[in-house]
Formats: sequence, C-alpha cells, structure tokens
Amino acid sequence: MPPIATAHVPGSKSVTARALVIAALAPGRTRLIEPLVAADTLAFAAAVRDLGPDVVQEPGVWTVTGLPDGPTGASAGPAKLWCHDSGTAARFLPALAALGHGQVVIDASEQMRARPMAPLLGALRDLGVRVRAAPGDRLPLEIDADGIEGGEVRLDAGVSSQYLTALCLVAPATRRGLRIRLSDVVSVPYVRMTLAMMRDFGVESSWEGDTVVIPPGTYTPGDYRVEADASTASYFFAAAALTGDTVTVPGLGERSHQGDLRFATEVLASMGCTVRVTGDSTTVTGPGQLRSPGTVVMRDISDTMMTLAAIAPFADAPVRIADVANCRVKESDRIDAMATALTACGITVRTGPDWIEVHPGEPHGARVATRADHRIAMSLSVTGLRTPGIELDDPGCVAKTFPAFHEEFAAVREAWAQT
Repeated sequence: MPPIATAHVPGSKSVTARALVIAALAPGRTRLIEPLVAADTLAFAAAVRDLGPDVVQEPGVWTVTGLPDGPTGASAGPAKLWCHDSGTAARFLPALAALGHGQVVIDASEQMRARPMAPLLGALRDLGVRVRAAPGDRLPLEIDADGIEGGEVRLDAGVSSQYLTALCLVAPATRRGLRIRLSDVVSVPYVRMTLAMMRDFGVESSWEGDTVVIPPGTYTPGDYRVEADASTASYFFAAAALTGDTVTVPGLGERSHQGDLRFATEVLASMGCTVRVTGDSTTVTGPGQLRSPGTVVMRDISDTMMTLAAIAPFADAPVRIADVANCRVKESDRIDAMATALTACGITVRTGPDWIEVHPGEPHGARVATRADHRIAMSLSVTGLRTPGIELDDPGCVAKTFPAFHEEFAAVREAWAQT
C-alpha cells in the first residue's frame, strides 16, 4: 500500500473573504471558525474593520459585529482602506464601501494597481455610485458613498468572476436588490460558491441564463466554519500524484462549495489517480505513471492551472491546458510564469493567448522566478519533488495565502518517507 500522509491545509481564502463581507452586513455577531490567517485575509479583515464593523481576531475564531445598514467609514475624514496584494479585497471592498456614507479611499500594492478593475467600477457607476479611479480604471480609487439604490445592471465578468461576486454579496443590502445581466463570466464555480454561502446565511437568489437576481434582504448572523482551501490542497494532491503516494486533506469533503476540488476529482482522476471524497475529507493516491489527460479546459478552475502544469512534464504525453486567458491578469502572468520556469528546467513548453502546452521530459534543477506569486511558488515546489536543484527566488511569497506552506509540505514528505 502506498505511504499515507495527512496535509493540514488552512481555511479557504475565498470562503473567508466572502464570509467577512456577509458578516459585515449581518445584524449582530457572526463567528468565523477556522478562517484563513494569511496576508490576504488579514489585509481584508483590517479594511473591513476600518469601514466600521467590529472584527475581533482570536486563535481559530474571528468574531464580526455587522452593520446591516452599511459601513460607516471613519469618524473624521475619508476612510482609507489598504488591500496590500489581495485581489479579492480590491474587488469586494468598493461594492461594500459604496453601501455606506462618506468618502472612502481604496489603494493597494503596485502589483494590485496593475490589475483590471474597469468592469466592476463601470457597473457601480451605472448603479449611481460616484467613483474616481486612476487612469484605466485602476487603483487607487475614491468612492463618495451614499448607499446603493439597486435595480438592473449589466456586467462583463469574463476577466474575473470577482466582479460578479462583489455585486452579489452586497445586493441584499441595496434598497431594491439587483438584477445583474451578464455578457460573459469566467470561473463559474466561484460564483456558485458565493450564492451558496449567501443561502447559508439566509439570502436566496436565482440564476437563469445570463441573469442573476437577488432581492433586498438581510443576512442571518451565526457561527460559520470555513472549509479547507481547495486551491491550496491541489499542491498536496498533485504531490501524491507525482510520487505515487497517498495524501488526505481533512476539512474538504462532499459538501464543499469550492469548484477547485474538481482538480482532484476530475483532472487527477483522469491522469490515473485514485480519488476518494468523504463527508469531511479528500484522499488522493498517485499511480505508477501519470497519464496525460490531453487537452484540459480549465476556465472554471484556473487557479489550479499552474498545479497541473507543474506535474505535466511527468505525464506520458503532452498536456494542453486551454481557456485560461484570465491567468494572464492574476498576481502575475501565470501562463508566462510557468512557461518560463519550466523552460528554465529544460522542459519544452508552448503557449498562446489562453493556453499552455507542456511536453514530457526530465526537468533539471534551476533557479526559477516566482514573480512574487504564491501559486507559482507552491506549484514549482511540487515539481521539485522529482527535480533536485529547483530553487525558488522568493519562497516567502507563499505568506499571501499559506505562511506555513513549506513546513507543511516538508512534513508530508517526511511522513511518506517514514511510512
């Protein structure tokens, strides 16, 4: 039987962020149990607190006292929100801030200032929100908040589903609710996660064809357990796939709201892995030889594109990952970042505007550029399991979502070695 290890993966960044917004708008206190404690979510929680809702952070529990009538902002002068490197915070906070009253300034790192915001800001303006932004509709931006009336709005979420999620999350707190007409949408499972979490907190919605409808209403506060992060779990699942070992991730099971679990249940399963999902865990066992899944369309689970690219050199035929154009406007140009890193390790890689193709080969060691992108660093750590000499230029960038990643990854490797 292959060696078995347990990977302790922290709470989902996506779930933690959505729960923070919902809790900030719910009357009374909401306790988030086992939230992700990392650079992105700490920046988000601090910004929520700066808008007025009380956020008390204790080990294993964050308690949020919401303001159902909208955030109040600073008592004197504009509220100034700093998103650091968090794209989720930068996309969610403008909509949340607009529900309140007064001036709010939102800014972030240079990395975040380069990322697109125009579709979201355009939709907010169409809803009557006064927004001023840097050229190209990028951060920093200023909002003159006076609540949101609501009604019908058109939105292009083809670059980021977070634009749509931001509007969905605040819709119940608008005066008329929202009817959102979509021209495009990417990463659909993330939107379905949003609507499912809203339902968990007592708000119903409908999504038929190109239209999402959310009536005005009130979130119900309470205790909410944050499940393990499926995107982060993908690195441990991929490690088992690459080594032929077995890993179990607790806290991520059949009831998960996260689409990225499909990386294990669909992508790795198609490569010959044995995948078992129970009520509260997922276990992956790697095969003797990874099979190529051929062309994999990853539009809906693009945060795991890099994980697949990292193990693709060890498959028995080329692996082509398609429909991932949005990966070029994440923390880095992730298509180019993975292509450059794998090429530096001697692997043949081809790319296009929305695809990457990785050919089989024996990677050799090299110093590779993470581009300060946590997912590039964690993905290439998986490649390093069978490639001695891979050196990350910025291993600490994993602090964005999993500060203890390298320690946990080493613990899993040690568990396999001792079994």
